[in-house]
Amino acid sequence: MIGIISDTHENEEAIKKAAAIFKEKNFEFAVHCGDIISPPMLEHFKGLKMKFVYGNNDGERIGLNNKARELGWEGLSDEKEFEHKGKKFYVYHGTSANKLNAAIKSNKYDYVLTGHTHVKRDEKIGKTRVINPGALFQAIPYTIAMLDIKKDKLQFIELN
Repeated sequence: MIGIISDTHENEEAIKKAAAIFKEKNFEFAVHCGDIISPPMLEHFKGLKMKFVYGNNDGERIGLNNKARELGWEGLSDEKEFEHKGKKFYVYHGTSANKLNAAIKSNKYDYVLTGHTHVKRDEKIGKTRVINPGALFQAIPYTIAMLDIKKDKLQFIELN
């Protein structure tokens, strides 16, 4: 099971709830699709296996990158590609709709994980499943998502 989260925007209470769910559900790892905002927010994910990309509001890039490495994770980047259990993933905040759409239409990925819009999305385009978990900021209800790759099943979880 993979956890997916985005657009947390320093909402500490919601971040704590999301991290607790990731720990409780025993996720293999979680992916944060950007807009964390500041390095101290990463502390709430301590003890979890995490992957992060930058969002358009992540101004403290060096601090975020250093904190992620300090906590044992790989550094942040604007986008990430990785393979897990034979499935290809692409993670990008979604700041440029053209870049996001190009990745989706490339048909190279099984899953494209994104954020930015604060709107939940679960859409199949060609062979690619596009997932936006929603947000923990300016979106009601606050949502995260969990993906069971084996069953290709996605569930949104409300935090409110």
